[in-house]
Amino acid sequence: MGVFLAPMAGVTDLPFRILASEFGADLVVSEMVSAQALVYQNQRTLRMLAIDEGERPCAIQIFGHDPQVMAEAAKIVYETVQPEMIDLNFGCPTPKVVKNGDGAALLKDPPLLSRIASAVVQAVPIPVTAKIRLGWDQDSINCLEVAQRLEEVGVHWITVHARTREQFYSGQAKWEWIGRIKARCSIPIVGNGDIFSAVLAKEMMEQTGCDHVAIGRGAQGNPWIFRQIKAYLYEGILLPEPTVEEKVSLALRHLGMKVEYDGEARAVREMRPHMAWYLKGIPYSAETRKALNTAATSAEVEALLKELL
Repeated sequence: MGVFLAPMAGVTDLPFRILASEFGADLVVSEMVSAQALVYQNQRTLRMLAIDEGERPCAIQIFGHDPQVMAEAAKIVYETVQPEMIDLNFGCPTPKVVKNGDGAALLKDPPLLSRIASAVVQAVPIPVTAKIRLGWDQDSINCLEVAQRLEEVGVHWITVHARTREQFYSGQAKWEWIGRIKARCSIPIVGNGDIFSAVLAKEMMEQTGCDHVAIGRGAQGNPWIFRQIKAYLYEGILLPEPTVEEKVSLALRHLGMKVEYDGEARAVREMRPHMAWYLKGIPYSAETRKALNTAATSAEVEALLKELL
């Protein structure tokens, strides 16, 4: 059983994935990369493919709705960085993605979805995985059909976020559907949705029989979760939560990695949500979080965090 970092747009970039790997993630997945932009050789998109040797095994996730373009993009990914896997995004709920017929919109067209998966499987010599949701909405839950189609065309495993597209991230993830998919498929199933602690990871595995778990929002500002889950699954040990000092120290290290990767201005801007996640639950941190939203340099961020300590 593996504990994976789930792909998250704007979150699982290279610095974040390196940290997740260091803290015990068995596999990390990139933020979603546009197949169309890869085929057009968009330089900023090509840069998203960078993989650090320290974060392997790593999967690159691509999205799109044209089987030929997706196959072409998969080849570019493989030839450029040789990831261990390519993951297909059939679950992103954001309006700007689904309005183009990408992401979770493909759940409304299972035949097209399986043609895409088939084209990519045939295009590259590495395992191809897929991430899905339960269906478009409560009235069209079709994850069993989708999972069977993906298995038939040779997908290596399926990650199931146990919500519909309409739910986005609200309400409760319906784990029972992961169990139903697991019972129906013979390929590995990765459970995803509402795993915010080691105890919940174990509960999901016991309830659903899934082979692996993927942690998304539970890892935001909290890469310790991978270490905690593994200690609990393998040794029955509940590790303590990180101290305030540990959180601040890691937040600063994360910022430093991000500055090196993206340059200071962009790093400081894009680290704002990460900083809020690291500080979540820390007493008296509300003022600091507010001030961090206007900080423009890494020196300002460092001063604010040290002041909080």
